[in-house]
Parts: sequence; structure tokens; C-alpha cells
Amino acid sequence: MENNLDMYQVLDRAHHGEYCTAKDWDLKKVRLGVKDILKKYHLEKVCDPNNPVQTDYELADTFYKAGYELALRLGYFCEDTERIIKVSQEELDNALKFAPSELFLGEGKDGTLLKSRTPADPYPVKVACSLGITVSEDIYMKMVTGIAKEREVDILEAGSLVTTHGYEVLSGTPWETLMGHDHGRMHQQCRRDAGRPGMAAIGSISAVTDFGQFGAYGSVGGFSKHDLALILFPSEMKIDYRTLNKVIHTMNHDGLIFCASPSMVGGMPGPAEGAVVAEVACAILSYPILHTHVGGGEIYDVRYLANTNREGLWALSTTAEALSRNTHIIVHNIANEVNGPGTENFLYEITAGMATLACTGASFTTGPRAAGGKAHDHITPLECRYTAEVTHAASGLEPKVVNEIVKQLLPKYEDTIKTPDLGGTFQQLYNLDTMQPIPEWEAIYRKVKKEAIELGIPMDPY
Repeated sequence: MENNLDMYQVLDRAHHGEYCTAKDWDLKKVRLGVKDILKKYHLEKVCDPNNPVQTDYELADTFYKAGYELALRLGYFCEDTERIIKVSQEELDNALKFAPSELFLGEGKDGTLLKSRTPADPYPVKVACSLGITVSEDIYMKMVTGIAKEREVDILEAGSLVTTHGYEVLSGTPWETLMGHDHGRMHQQCRRDAGRPGMAAIGSISAVTDFGQFGAYGSVGGFSKHDLALILFPSEMKIDYRTLNKVIHTMNHDGLIFCASPSMVGGMPGPAEGAVVAEVACAILSYPILHTHVGGGEIYDVRYLANTNREGLWALSTTAEALSRNTHIIVHNIANEVNGPGTENFLYEITAGMATLACTGASFTTGPRAAGGKAHDHITPLECRYTAEVTHAASGLEPKVVNEIVKQLLPKYEDTIKTPDLGGTFQQLYNLDTMQPIPEWEAIYRKVKKEAIELGIPMDPY
């Protein structure tokens, strides 16, 4: 992948760019900048909660133009140096031009091909499961292996560890480096135990700081260059030394960089329209500055830390359409649910969120994020299977079709978004000897799947 801007120049700009305080970045650069862009492009108050899946492609293209201009205006803010890393139009255009449109992850028959998609593209969205739910060390191997055995799941991310060998892991210390190595080795073993040794992975979800990634990615027995290195960075449009350390570490191992940072509806960008503009800008800037191979398009609603509500789904769909129609990048996105395993509402949220992303041009997704990521051990292989089934099946549907489906699903669960049912744990919902879901959880899965098929998502009923 060619890039006019090398990491030496990025680091130089992080030290000698325009000075700005964090407060001024948030309130003046981002908040006022987004507000001005929305006004310039006549994008104020265009969000339509009654049609949660956005279907106006011309509007999506306008959002891309607005986000592109914001990217050139702002750049990224480096928190450690309080400097702004800006890029030129040539640098941005060149990085997007040479960004990969296809990427093979994993190895051999167990690997998977990510491809740039457009709305209603029949090529199936690839699904990574699950999304970093904290998991007890004593059940980690069994639970992760169970997810890897679900053949619908394309890529393995799995849960996050908070202890190693019974000891609490302290973030930003050698404990995290040690845990990162343990996590990487355990993750590889789970893929072998599932009979999918070449399965692609995202690592390391347990790495809160760069220390964890140093131990996990590229280490002997850990995540390899065939896996995506997960590099999350702060909202809005901020990076730090931890971000840059992870990028450089991955580059040193000839690895694959996956960068993501969600914009927040109700945060510094303001309403849903502002979050879309900010996220488009954030996603495309990761190509020249962070040399990413896979870009983000994530948006959360700060009121609920979810995005399966009406405004969240509208923002997700608009962002995916804007990026997928105007670039050939590999767009990643997330549906963030707030209900938990063992509940119908959780599966309704998955159905609405994943179908929305699949039809609007996302290339791959990670999920589910049970109980908003707040509850320990709240993840099972069954909803991972369902997440992949819905996403694959909805990939070729038109946004207008999915919009009608989602409008029928929302009344089933939207009243629970403020007061979600966290459901049960893996230990409560699975027989740990047979590794099968308990009958009650299996029955809920079959009921909701049948409803989704009847609504128009073409899944295999069995």
C-alpha cells in the first residue's frame, strides 16, 4: 500500500503541528467545525427517525463531501503533544487511491476474503465474533472455541481477559504485556481446537494500551501477520502515543492494521448528522495518518451507548453508504446492542442492526456486543451464529427493503433501550459439558429467526 505520508512525517507533525488544547479541539475545532460544515452543505435536521435505514444515496454522497472537507480542515489531534496532524488534499487522495479494496485474512481454506462493497452488494459481509466482552479466565478457552466452531462466523475476535493465571491485569504495566502474550497463545489454541487453525482473527481485544499489543501481536505463538491488529483510538478524531506505538509495532511485523474510533451522537459533533460527518472524516484520515488497511465507520449514541435506536441506525446506514459509495476502502462497522443473551430483545436488536449494516455497504462487522459490553461473561456462541446468519443473508437486500423490516422490528425492542434486560451468562445459558445452549435459549433463537425470515431476511430456517 503506497502512501505519500510516511510515519516519520506523521511523528514530525505530531510534534511540530499547530498547537491546540484538548478543550479547544473539542469545543472549537470539532463542535464548531462540524456545525459550520452541516450548515454549508445544508445537512442540518435531515435525520429521519421514521425511516431508520437511510435510502437517499444523493444525501449519503453529500455527507461524504462534507466529511471529506472536515478531514482536510481538522486532521487528527495528538493528545500527548497537543498538536494537530494535518494532511494535504494530495496526501489524502493518494492514500485513499492506494487503499486496499480486497484483503485476504487468515490462511488457506480457513481464511476469508474481505472486499469493498456498495449498498445491496450480494457479496456477503464478513462477520467477526464477538466484540470484546470481558470473560472469566476459567471459561475463556471453552467459550472462544465454541464461537470458532460456529462455521457461519468468518473471523474470530472473542472475549477480553481481565486476569491471567488468576492475577488481575493492571493496564499500562508489564502485567498487560504478559497477559497479551497469554491471550494470543490461548486464541491460537482455540482456533486449532475448533478445527480452524487458519481462521482469521482480530487481536488483541484485551490490549487496552500498547503494552498488551506488544505481547500479543507478532509474538511467538500469538497473533500473526495474517490477523488484523486492532488499533482503537479516542473520540473525536484524537490519537495518542499508544495509537502510534500500535501502528508502528504492526508495521514492524509487516502486519495488517485495523483502525477504529466511533463518533458519538450527542457528543462533540452534536446530532446524528454531525456524528456522520465526523465519522466519515475520521475514517478516511486513518489511511494517510495511521496507514490502516481497514477503516472504521462506527457511531454510538451517548445517551444509551448503543446504536440500535432510530437515530443510531440512521447514522450507521448513512455513514456506511457515504463511505462505500465514494471510496473503495474496506468499511468496518458495528451494531451495538444493549440487551443481553437469553432474551428476545437482544436478537431483535441484532437483526435490525446487522441487516442495516449489511444492506448499506459495510465490508465487515464485529459483534454482537451483548449488554452494551457492560456485563461480565454475557456472551454465548449461539448469538454469534445468529449475528453471522443475519448479516450474510441481508447482504444483497436493498436499503429500502431493510428499512421496512427494521420499522417492524423497532417496536419490539426500542422501549427496552433505556432499561435493557441484561439476560444471562455463558455459564447460565449453555451446558458446559455438551457445549449446547439450554433448551430455553435455543427456543428463543428459533422463534426470532423464524420471525426474521417471515419479515424478509432470506436465512436458511434450519
